Amino acid sequence: MAFALLPVIILSIVQMQADFRVQEADRAQALQLAATRASLSAKARLDSTVVLLDALSPETLGAYCGPRLSSLVQRLEGYQALYRMSPTGDIVCGSRPAMATSTPEVVRGRPWFQRLRSGEHAVVMRANGRVADGPSVIVAVRSERPMGRFDGAMTAVIPLEALQPDVTDPDLPAGSQAALTDAQGNVLISTDPAAFDLKGRGLKGWVDRARDTAGGSSLFEGDTAARGHRVFSGAALAGRDVYVVLSAPAPDLWSWAVLNPIGNLLLPLGAWLTAFAAVMLVSERIVVRWLDYLERIAAIYARGRFSVRPIQAAHAPTEIRVLARTLDDLAETITTRDRALLDSLSEKDALMREIHHRVKNNLQIISSLLSMQQRALTDPAAKAAVGDTRQRIAALALIYRTLYQSADLRYADAKVFLGDLVGQLVAGEALRGPMVTSSVDADSLVIDPDKLAPLALWLVEAVSNAQKHAFAGRGGDLKVRFRVQGDTSVLEVQDDGPGVTDAQARGVGRTLMNAFAKQLRGEAELVPGSEGGSIARMTFATPEAVIPDDPADIIRREAGT
Repeated sequence: MAFALLPVIILSIVQMQADFRVQEADRAQALQLAATRASLSAKARLDSTVVLLDALSPETLGAYCGPRLSSLVQRLEGYQALYRMSPTGDIVCGSRPAMATSTPEVVRGRPWFQRLRSGEHAVVMRANGRVADGPSVIVAVRSERPMGRFDGAMTAVIPLEALQPDVTDPDLPAGSQAALTDAQGNVLISTDPAAFDLKGRGLKGWVDRARDTAGGSSLFEGDTAARGHRVFSGAALAGRDVYVVLSAPAPDLWSWAVLNPIGNLLLPLGAWLTAFAAVMLVSERIVVRWLDYLERIAAIYARGRFSVRPIQAAHAPTEIRVLARTLDDLAETITTRDRALLDSLSEKDALMREIHHRVKNNLQIISSLLSMQQRALTDPAAKAAVGDTRQRIAALALIYRTLYQSADLRYADAKVFLGDLVGQLVAGEALRGPMVTSSVDADSLVIDPDKLAPLALWLVEAVSNAQKHAFAGRGGDLKVRFRVQGDTSVLEVQDDGPGVTDAQARGVGRTLMNAFAKQLRGEAELVPGSEGGSIARMTFATPEAVIPDDPADIIRREAGT
């Protein structure tokens, strides 16, 4: 039924569109007539100015020319200035003093002066900014001697505001705006500049169309940057120099509804809506209700709950039952696949932990073998080299132990790892010399194992250097600090030994520390401590800028420590 009545609505819309086109043409014609009236009104003003200048021309040769012109400007409305020019371009007199830039050479170079000298009786052109106080036009009339010889000019400066059309005309469409342009289509003055900005290119080109049209008027449409689609109508204001343009919003769908009687559409639209409501009511009872039910089931599945089944759809129409069975099969398949994936992930996790555990055990075996070899060596340098290698292997083994003991195999907390590593390094040397006390103050940082390895090896070298050069034969206090400072992090190892020695600055350990720092896109340095001893410091790019897990670290950061 709804589709059967649809052609009636289409025919009504076509008829209304035809009526709208007629009214649109009447609207455009009214705009064009208004532009013509505006041009005639302004032209009458300019013609009266020409008559006034012709009448004043013989009266401006006396001694009191200037005061008479000043008095006339004050009494006449819409004039800014009056001037008398000599044949050579000199200002003989004026209603106000001439500007410094209005020299005879400049005046003779003006197009309007040259046109008067070539024989034109009257010229209307836009005034130069150095002549007028604001947007204005110059009306110039040729003065002649009895034999027709050029004898200068009379000029009047008229503000463009005095020539601008009145947009409050009741015959104009709502939202109309007015503007004056020069012969190139450049806007001289307007009631709303945005209404004449045709996507950044102004009105250039419309004047040529106006000249080619009978009567010197033109009607065209265009899209403005800020005021949408508009209709424009223009006409010549003064010969070939000044033009008037009116702009009004182009009718749209809303104006279509306003301008055309809605009664032509009301009855067919009402019948169509009635039929449509009946169809919707039936479809609601038969189809839409069950579709809503299946949509709720699908939303539950989207949240990951596949235990719910669409059992109520057993009483639905056949097509709905088929769709419900499909959803049921989908939920069962997803549940089975999820269970298999979870089992696979659990197995993978167990295998990865086992791999890390075995790698750690193998590294510990290698460390034990090196320890046995170290005890068999008699050369101190060789024993020290093997001992350093053992510490590096032990550090790598600690990485794998940290990984298989952590909740996530992919990452490790640098705070926990650094504490364990420093304890292991200090404990390994506890039975071989004087006692060394240690403390670790570190921020939490979730870090990738690839970044943890060079960090651990750098710390091994820094602690080994302190044990060799600062604590050898005397013991001491070892402090390790790790700070995450946004995009950069700083790791420091401080001892209370005698300070920086040449052996520390040029040893193999120093070379390795620089190499490990470069792997972390950082740099290492060895500086004296403020209270004695030395500080090995590595500044590097933070591998992963995350908020520390330890609340104490957050409090310390907010306090600025």
